[in-house]
Amino acid sequence: MAVNKALVLSCLLGASFLAQAAPASFVVQDIQVDGLQRVTLGAALLNLPIRVGDTVDTVSLASAIKKLYSSGNFEDVKVYRDGQILQVMVKERPTISSIEFAGNKDIKEEQLTQSLDSSGIRVGDPLDRTVLSSLEKGLEDFYYGVGKYSAKVKAIVTPLPRNRVDLKFTFVEGQAAKIQQINIVGNSVFPEEKLIAQLSLRDEVPWWNFTADQRYQKQKLAGDIETLRSYYMDRGYIRFQQESTQVSMTPDKKGVYVTLNIKEGERYKVSGIQVKGDLIDRGSEMRELIPIKAGTTYSASQVTHTEEVLSKFLGRYGYAYPKVVTFPQINDESKEVELIVNIEPGPRVYVRNINFSGNVTTEDEVLRREMRQMEGTWLSSDNVAQSKDRLNRLGYFESAEVETKRVPGSDDLVDLDFKVKEQPAGSINAGIGYGTESGLSLQAGISQDNFMGTGKKVAISASTNDYSKNIDLSYNDPYFTVDGISLGGRVYYNQFRADDADIVSYENETVGFRLSSGFPVNEYNRLDFSTGIESTKLSRPTFNANSYQQCLKDNETNSSFCWDQWNDSRQSAQLDEFWNLYSQDGANLDFVTVDLTASWTRSTLNKGMFPTAGDRQRLNAKVTIPGMELQYYKLSAEDAHYYPLDADHNWVMIGKGRVSYGTGYGDNTMLPFFENYYAGGFDTVRGFKSNTIGPKAIYATYNKPPQDCVGDACIPSKTGYYEGSDTSVGGNALAVASFELVFPTPFVSETYRPQIRTTAFIDAGSVWSTEFANGNYACASGSNCNYLSQDYSDPANVRVSAGVSLQWLSPMGPLVFALAKPIKEYEGDRTEFFSFNIGRTF
Repeated sequence: MAVNKALVLSCLLGASFLAQAAPASFVVQDIQVDGLQRVTLGAALLNLPIRVGDTVDTVSLASAIKKLYSSGNFEDVKVYRDGQILQVMVKERPTISSIEFAGNKDIKEEQLTQSLDSSGIRVGDPLDRTVLSSLEKGLEDFYYGVGKYSAKVKAIVTPLPRNRVDLKFTFVEGQAAKIQQINIVGNSVFPEEKLIAQLSLRDEVPWWNFTADQRYQKQKLAGDIETLRSYYMDRGYIRFQQESTQVSMTPDKKGVYVTLNIKEGERYKVSGIQVKGDLIDRGSEMRELIPIKAGTTYSASQVTHTEEVLSKFLGRYGYAYPKVVTFPQINDESKEVELIVNIEPGPRVYVRNINFSGNVTTEDEVLRREMRQMEGTWLSSDNVAQSKDRLNRLGYFESAEVETKRVPGSDDLVDLDFKVKEQPAGSINAGIGYGTESGLSLQAGISQDNFMGTGKKVAISASTNDYSKNIDLSYNDPYFTVDGISLGGRVYYNQFRADDADIVSYENETVGFRLSSGFPVNEYNRLDFSTGIESTKLSRPTFNANSYQQCLKDNETNSSFCWDQWNDSRQSAQLDEFWNLYSQDGANLDFVTVDLTASWTRSTLNKGMFPTAGDRQRLNAKVTIPGMELQYYKLSAEDAHYYPLDADHNWVMIGKGRVSYGTGYGDNTMLPFFENYYAGGFDTVRGFKSNTIGPKAIYATYNKPPQDCVGDACIPSKTGYYEGSDTSVGGNALAVASFELVFPTPFVSETYRPQIRTTAFIDAGSVWSTEFANGNYACASGSNCNYLSQDYSDPANVRVSAGVSLQWLSPMGPLVFALAKPIKEYEGDRTEFFSFNIGRTF
């Protein structure tokens, strides 16, 4: 078709169209668009501000071209006139088929993808070539900022069929420029070495200093200058100035020289502090909170701390957004500073709603009853912090965070949004396990500290291992009443073989029932009480005189077998008194006891699992009621402290200790031996096998009868001497302590660190018997007398170990691993370098 006339317009974006002599305007009777491939005709016409019937001129045509460009779909637009027909010739921007990166190490692909996405460069979108050059420059600037001045970034566009392109960014990062020398000019008060020691950038880095950096980075230098300013300002040099900074580079761009020119000024002291503004009738309290005193050296960090303390104080009373600003009045003649603290509390803020999110399983009611900040009351920073801490201490959540949001259109109302991240608060298990202390174990059960999200604790379990069989059913409702009074109960059965647990030989079968209740005294203190009835059946292996004689008749040719059976059936001297006192046949005992327990617990821990700050104390007392056949009591005290060493609580120092004591009362002052204390293993002193620390069993020795004995002559007779053993018998007193350093778990990402804890530890502990009389046991000739030389009534027989441990809250339950080396041990102690267990943490 012949072209009668064409108008050529050129827009600022670089589009063009051809023009020939034509009238200034014409009426459009038809619009034709050529060159469309991906973009539909409808979409193109929608972006064209001209319609059939419109009168157009050069101005409206130029505006139309700009409009088409602004759609982002075209990289070239031309407009022609053919009579009364408007012809639009377009060239679409190519579609990005793929994006690749090559040579990048300092910048991760995820970062690059996010940067391109924010610039509109995505797979499947049109390519705007004008953006590529700015992206190249921006990426190079990033490398310059981290000291890589020879870095180059190039965007390569490869055309593909159907108007598509591959986009590839190639990186030549080069080497980072290293600081050759740092000079500080103008200092006279502090030596240059001391000032450079405050910087993170260094011109020399010793091998052991992992925090210092010799690679030049612009951002780090800016931070170091602020660090230097703070160093002077915190020591009274309020007129300190950073006058200039010179950074020069070697010709090969691999070395940098940094010179900082400073002006120290004089040291100033605080002449006085005034508190002005609206003091909400609490001016005297606020003045007492100010840590700065007249006559002390001025410190900028102390001023900032003062503002934070006063702001937090105002937050307790509902003034959530106060303005606390300190104006220093500097007297250059006297070299003094008067601090004017101006307080504008603003309006008192009230809480409209408290919202919860993230609690997929846990009911809102469980979270809401832990709130100390109430809806409809004024906002208290202390109450909000307590509410958050109580959620964390439940043990149901990996984390609990709170955000204060202003209500739109109101300057005195806020909403509190609590966001929690749930973690396993129990388990459903059935399977086979193994522990270095318990051996092969079989278990099945349900244990839930947050049963169906109600906050109630329910557990049903059955298990068996090398030395015990257990069936246990327990229930506890921590909020049986709205005031926080708890109610719980427990029914249990236990069968225990002591010799398989490295304890002196006996068997114990127990059936019991307990009823418990408790209530909070205040925010951090709680009292708990319980009562229980327990049926205990005790037995020990026996091989009496009649059995011995019968054995000899059955084994005439092997009397040594009978002698070994006799020796194996001996009970330790420490337990003989108990058996002789209560047993009629010397072998079996059967008791029914009713006891009462009371405990006081104080906890300020910040979490229920893996706490990192706070402390916990617990006192516990148990006593059987008068009139029972067994009359005894037990006392225990525990203390634990957690000290975070950094702001993120990745490094934490832990100190824990426990002391316990028990004895009888009434006619018998003996603690039943099956209530004795033992140490060794995960809960006490790692590096020693479970239950092996403490007093060892002492056995009476017997004379072996001759093989041709007859009648009573065949009965072994006591010699009056004793021999020691390495079998534990326990004691009625215990003291253990542990010091641990929590550190970040190597090779574990931030995502999984809340479920894993690694520690380096030192454990110490002692178990002793206050009833033991060392001089009563004469050593038999030829036996191991080293055991008898130990005074088992001495608490100074302390065992010590050191090592590292790892605890993991895995989906199958808590896993605990420990590597430990005994530092101090005694004859007969059983040690173990590696130990692990499934099902508990400490």
